[in-house]
Amino acid sequence: MPEAHNQPETIWFTRCPVPTATGIAYKLGWLTEAFAGDGIALRTLQESGSDLARHHYDHGLPTLIREGGNMLAFGARAQGEPTRLIGLTWIEESQLILTRADSGIFSAADLKGKRLALPGWSHNPIPSHVRGTSIARGMSLAGYKGALASAGLTLDDVNLVEVPDRLRNIGGTGRDLQPRADRGVNRLWPFAALLSGEVDAIYVKGAAALDQAREAGLVVAVDLDALPDRRFRVNNGTPRPITVHQRLLDEHFDLVVRFLAVTLRAADWVAAQPDRLREILEFETAGSAEAVSHAYARLHEGLRPTLDADRLALFEQQKKFLFTHGFLDADFALADWIDTRPLQAAEAFNASVPQSDPILA
Repeated sequence: MPEAHNQPETIWFTRCPVPTATGIAYKLGWLTEAFAGDGIALRTLQESGSDLARHHYDHGLPTLIREGGNMLAFGARAQGEPTRLIGLTWIEESQLILTRADSGIFSAADLKGKRLALPGWSHNPIPSHVRGTSIARGMSLAGYKGALASAGLTLDDVNLVEVPDRLRNIGGTGRDLQPRADRGVNRLWPFAALLSGEVDAIYVKGAAALDQAREAGLVVAVDLDALPDRRFRVNNGTPRPITVHQRLLDEHFDLVVRFLAVTLRAADWVAAQPDRLREILEFETAGSAEAVSHAYARLHEGLRPTLDADRLALFEQQKKFLFTHGFLDADFALADWIDTRPLQAAEAFNASVPQSDPILA
């Protein structure tokens, strides 16, 4: 699907250090090959090592396609960046409320009256990025809200204890975006506050956090992934948006469609053979094989991007939560953000080419 003129030299994409459809397509080599024929380089901000890395947070780079946590995507839109929502995935990724073995907390109901750690606002060198990059704070608060709601409780029923944010200067350099635990991922969660007795429980997410919890002898009080109602698991990564700059859609709609078409095929590949994912996931998440198997056992179920009514309703729930708790500069209408055309065109294109060939010419 080449465009006749003014092709960009580079299409950038970015994803958080978690499993994504775009990340898997990239690791398989499919995205690179899909654009190589037109002489277009496909590069990730995670590997750029340049000042461009900050656009993971503000999406101010017109040739950027972003699949990542919704806090930053919502934040960029709320701050006026002309982005568009073109897809949503839903990836179960081990959301847990952890406690000490002697705490007496065995369920969500047992959290009533307890002290829960609330990480502080981020220390970001770019002031406009502080709200959206306060990931640990936003995710912890949403995780507690969901867990408590599952037991008929609210945030008013617990004591939130603010603890220092541990991930400083996020967004300043490319290395902060690398998908490895030793580059910041697992520093998000306030394990020290729990182990010291300062708080009774903490929220954590992901495979690397599972490894650290096991090493510290902590126990699971609430497994949010086990709750039957998905509303209790809505958070920064559930649903996870794919967003693009309006300028990229206006000038290179065909390239966005091509990118999505490869992503859809990668998601279908995962669904057909989920056991082949472990090595990719260990790289993306920095978790052990055991933790990856536990945290992402259901990955293949929601990796395919959609814009269906159910995911959009859950996404609206997250937007309202973020605005209510001060993570967005302004509210906006979700319907005005959505552009369904690229996903529809990608689905139509995939239906028109042989499914045995994963690469789009």
